[in-house]
Amino acid sequence: MNLIVAVDNNWAIGKNNSLLVRIPEDQKFFRQTTTNHVVVMGRKTLESFPNKIPLPNRINIVLTKNENYQAKDAVIVHSVEELLEVLRDYKDREIFVIGGQSIYEQLLPYCDVAHVTKINYEYEADAYFPNLDKMPEWEIVADSDEHTYFDLEYTFYKYERKKA
Repeated sequence: MNLIVAVDNNWAIGKNNSLLVRIPEDQKFFRQTTTNHVVVMGRKTLESFPNKIPLPNRINIVLTKNENYQAKDAVIVHSVEELLEVLRDYKDREIFVIGGQSIYEQLLPYCDVAHVTKINYEYEADAYFPNLDKMPEWEIVADSDEHTYFDLEYTFYKYERKKA
């Protein structure tokens, strides 16, 4: 399983159920990377999308504890075990975990690749991603040149879990 995330210098990812910043090139990378694949998210992430509508051209799976939760055009699961069972039906597809904090924390142990956009700034935030740089089992295997959006500098990184 893969994950994709944009973080600031403190590995913050959001505030008030919204992204910290919207960088067009990062959003384009997200679209290109996840289109025609499976995306796994929490309920709050889905509800942060425009009109609370699942992402087009992807299989959207929502992991929520709310047993009554429904979302048009999304597969709803209520536990990591149920999610892993459902994902067996998509073993021929790439799977991307897309947030938020709780979902990343629950599914990080099942991921082998992390696409991380690091934004060189420190935002006020209330949601965070685990700091992969402090986890010895993760290593950077690729990075981009530094990019700039107005006065923001950011870099795309690809992390992989080290093989045991």
